[in-house]
Amino acid sequence: MISKNKLIASCFALLLACAANARDVVIDVRTAQEFQAGHVEGALNLPYDSIGQEVAKAKVNKDDHVILYCQSGRRSGVAMGTLKGLGFSNVENYGGLEQAQKRLQKP
Repeated sequence: MISKNKLIASCFALLLACAANARDVVIDVRTAQEFQAGHVEGALNLPYDSIGQEVAKAKVNKDDHVILYCQSGRRSGVAMGTLKGLGFSNVENYGGLEQAQKRLQKP
């Protein structure tokens, strides 16, 4: 029989392993045309109105740290609600493109 302390330690180790696999994923939720005109370096383009279907295809995991942005923050707010409804727990709205670039310190 496993002791309570060993069980807690095992659960903690499993949580740490899961957290180690989580990654930062930057998503531009604007249209493809807006994305082509300029975007944060390394961002994925998943338009807000189809993000629920596209996020799985992009292999974004529910424990990843998902950073969303658009032009003003409105569409990324809608996308954040969609992702939270799908069970994503670590989602942030960085607002517009310029705000996201500053916060991420990327061109």
